[in-house]
Amino acid sequence: MRIVCACYFKSVFAVNQDQRLSTSNAKRPVNLTLSVGVVEQARALTDNLSATVETLLADYVARTELERGAREHRIAELCEGWNEVNERHGSYADEFSPL
Repeated sequence: MRIVCACYFKSVFAVNQDQRLSTSNAKRPVNLTLSVGVVEQARALTDNLSATVETLLADYVARTELERGAREHRIAELCEGWNEVNERHGSYADEFSPL
C-alpha cells in the first residue's frame, strides 16, 4: 500500500503564492484590538501605522507560507521514503493481514 501525502493534493489545487498575496491593492478597514502602550510606542516610531502593520502582516504571511511549504515538502519526502522501504521489504502488517 502506497502512502500519498495529503499535502500533494492541496498543492495541486493551490494558487501561486504571489497571486494570493497580491490579489489587489484594494483596502478595507479592519478592527484590531491592540495594547494602548504598544500603539503609542508604534505611533512615535512611524508616521503611517497602517502601512507598518500591513508590511509586518504581509511578511508574516509570506514567512508562514514558506514554513508551511517546507514542512509539506518534508512530509512528502517522508512518505516517499516510507514507500521505498515498503516496496523493498514489504509491510510488517502483511504477516497479520487476513486479506
